[in-house]
Amino acid sequence: MKNNISLIGFMGSGKTTTGKMMADRLGYLFFDMDKLIEISEQRKINDIFKESGEEYFRNVESKILEKVVSNKDCVFACGGGVVLREENMKIISKNSYVVYLMISPPEAIKRLSGSTNRPLLPDKNRDERIHELINTRSKLYSRYADIIINNEEISPEDTVNKIIAMI
Repeated sequence: MKNNISLIGFMGSGKTTTGKMMADRLGYLFFDMDKLIEISEQRKINDIFKESGEEYFRNVESKILEKVVSNKDCVFACGGGVVLREENMKIISKNSYVVYLMISPPEAIKRLSGSTNRPLLPDKNRDERIHELINTRSKLYSRYADIIINNEEISPEDTVNKIIAMI
C-alpha cells in the first residue's frame, strides 16, 4: 500500500492549496517541494534559476525528492517540472498515489496573470510559453498519474473530497 499522496501538475494548478487542505484533513504532514528546495539552497527558486540554471535546479530537486518521499503519511506538492525526469517519477510513484491536478492553458494564463516569481515564464510571450509548457508536460503528467482531476471549475474542498474518495 502507498503511504503518501504526491500532487503533480502545471504551476497554478492548485497543488499547494489542495495539498495543505488534504494533509490537514488526513492528519498528514505537508511538504511543498519548491519550499524545501529554497530552504536547502537558502535562496529563492527564481535566484536558483538565474544564478545556477535549470539543470542545477533539477539536480537539487531530484536529491531532495530522494530524501523526503520515503517518509510516510505525507502530502507532497511537487514542482511543475518534476515529471521531466523519469527517475523522479519512479521515486515518487514507489510510495505515493500520484494525483495530476489538470488545468488548461487558458486557465493557467488566468491564474498566473499576476505572478512574477515564475522563472520559466518570461514577461514577453508569456501566454505562448504557458501553452508550450502545458502541451509538452500534459502527456507526462497523464502518464505518471494514478488519478487525474480536472481542477478548473471545482473548489479546493471538492478536489480534496474527490481525491480522498478515489484513494
